[in-house]
Amino acid sequence: MNDLTTTTKLLTLLNVSATQSGKRRRLYEEVLPAGEKLNKRKPVQFTAPDDDSSKEAEPSPTEKETDAIVVDDGHEGVADEDQGTSDPYETHFGIKPIDLTDSSRSQVDSRAWAITRTKYGRLGPLSISVPEGSNPPTSAATGETGLLERLKTPFKARQGKQPQEQTMYQNDLLSVLSTNRDVCLSSQPYEVQTCMREAISLHALNHVTKKRRRILKNNERISNATKADANASTPDDVQDQGFTRPSVLFLLPFRSSALTWFRALTCHTPSPAYQIENQSRFMTEYGLPPGAVDKLASAEPGTYPRDHVETFKGNIDDNFRVGIKMTRKSVKMFTEFYGSDIIMASPLGLRMSIEKEKGADFLSSIEIIVVDQMDALLMQNWEHVQFVFSHLNQLPKGSHDTDFSRVKPWYLDGHAAFLRQSILLSAFESPETRSLYNNRLTNVSGKIRNEKRWPAVEIPEGVNQQFISFDCINPKDELDKRFNHFTTQVLPAVLKSAVQSVNTVVFVPSSFDFIRVHNYFRKHAGVSFAVLSEYSTNQEISRARQAFFLGKKSFLLVSERFHFYRRYKIRGIRNILFYGPPDHPQYFPEFLSYPFLDDGVEASDITCKILYSKYDWFKLERIAGSDGAAELIKAV
Repeated sequence: MNDLTTTTKLLTLLNVSATQSGKRRRLYEEVLPAGEKLNKRKPVQFTAPDDDSSKEAEPSPTEKETDAIVVDDGHEGVADEDQGTSDPYETHFGIKPIDLTDSSRSQVDSRAWAITRTKYGRLGPLSISVPEGSNPPTSAATGETGLLERLKTPFKARQGKQPQEQTMYQNDLLSVLSTNRDVCLSSQPYEVQTCMREAISLHALNHVTKKRRRILKNNERISNATKADANASTPDDVQDQGFTRPSVLFLLPFRSSALTWFRALTCHTPSPAYQIENQSRFMTEYGLPPGAVDKLASAEPGTYPRDHVETFKGNIDDNFRVGIKMTRKSVKMFTEFYGSDIIMASPLGLRMSIEKEKGADFLSSIEIIVVDQMDALLMQNWEHVQFVFSHLNQLPKGSHDTDFSRVKPWYLDGHAAFLRQSILLSAFESPETRSLYNNRLTNVSGKIRNEKRWPAVEIPEGVNQQFISFDCINPKDELDKRFNHFTTQVLPAVLKSAVQSVNTVVFVPSSFDFIRVHNYFRKHAGVSFAVLSEYSTNQEISRARQAFFLGKKSFLLVSERFHFYRRYKIRGIRNILFYGPPDHPQYFPEFLSYPFLDDGVEASDITCKILYSKYDWFKLERIAGSDGAAELIKAV
């Protein structure tokens, strides 16, 4: 964004704000009554949560008036935990971030990154990118997490009750997160995912708490200055806010994911003194309906693949959004976005909210975004994720009662995206997630991603598998080249064989490719076939599976999204054509094992063909292993 556009928009916002008298401060920035100290200890009575989950607890007049005080009410005062200029929060999100320079912004814009590789504790090999010309990192992290003591103490106590390996993993992760660099973690073991979410939640809570404490401390300074001199101007160093209140965004695929992160957040809150308002309503709306049984979670181990259980247990509705307000003694669920500190939403839910309001001003001041289960988001609609990222940290269209004298300078300059910390979590990397990492993460402090060397997947011994390559120079032509090679080379060779032209499954990873292949079979292939897609009804699925197993249909077209959502075992397979390697590596050995569900099948009876190009590197690496994929790419 050029400086002229930025200046014009900000002048417009300032003019709008000036015309709204009495609305220069937000509700959580109210100036205290004269003679009253911010950190004065006051008795506050919290009512028990209403048993009726449909009702939101109404705060008493006392609570309304002292909400800003309750946030940091305590004997220690407001500033007792300030870390000083060495605090990672102050050095990155303070008034003058040390890494935000004209040079660093220029290097990020031109994608000029200096890349170093290192191995860091339990996180393993890491690739660290910083803008060229910046001081290269000597390690992945500083070793100092900068956690506030009132968060660190109960966290350490909680760590004492878990395995040492998980504690070491959390400490390494918190150390990396404290650098405020972007972090991309893929292929993390299931055993560490719970403790990983707890560490990231603690980092987010620490961020929100420090921001709130800074605001309240400056409120007190302004109040004291006003009492001393009624004509005193606002101090110059109280710029402590963004345009709007929300500063942390969790982007998640399902309601069950939101429930998981809610538990991770609230595990750091002291109990039973801490109150969670509207908790029963949240559990009702984001959990399973009363009386419902989760067949995935309740099934015996081994009945369903573990990754399928972890992804789909619980409420899998993908249209949701909820605001969360954090105070010192309560977590308030279902708060209005502009009064929230944290937003949890699915990409679809957030997009619908943006389009309904015709604006995304509540995303203008997001300083930390956590995107979890990107592998699941890929199976939904990746365009929604791109849409959300395109609306992050844009200059707002309205003033929203903003006190512009309190807005940090780099917000006014339109540089918020250069400081936002993005935390990306996925079971694997894909071209879409790597593109997001390369093009949407513009943190001037740098970015970190873990690297992994993949072993080859194990398949039944003796199965004849053939990797078929096609040449493609321009990635824009890859879709057409793949379709042309499949329809002119691979499929005709299969149809000429009496053995391979029956009992054949065609597995298509991309939904767009699936539609194209389906239309070709319908118009030109001249063979009987059935279809299993994510849009197939239960009756259609049953008929297709039965017709294929009985030999009434020679071919069965299967989309990866169908297998992702349904995970059916398919009988009657003797030949498998992979239109492209699957994104999920576990699907490859699964399909090669399905023929052995039938009696009397030998490994020599099974054929497998995999069509690939050099742009399938990520998928090939997870199937053939890092070394095997390198050899396959050389053959292209």
